Amino acid sequence: MKVFSIIMLVFLIGCSIAVSTIKSLLGTIIVFMAYSLVMAILWQQLNAPDLAITEAAVGAGITTLLFVLTLRRIRGNK
Repeated sequence: MKVFSIIMLVFLIGCSIAVSTIKSLLGTIIVFMAYSLVMAILWQQLNAPDLAITEAAVGAGITTLLFVLTLRRIRGNK
């Protein structure tokens, strides 16, 4: 399990760097969603299932949906 956690942490760092460097807004939203899903996996690995479920629902679910709807509304006004 330790190797899996290290791989997830490296992926998490990669996602955090990618979010700040990607120029495409939709790409940034997708990478942010992946970041939230990896965080949910890491919370589960740390035996915090309540935080894992919350991170998956709010971070990857609702927040991503709101970002996509906002991006769609912004692009529709141009």
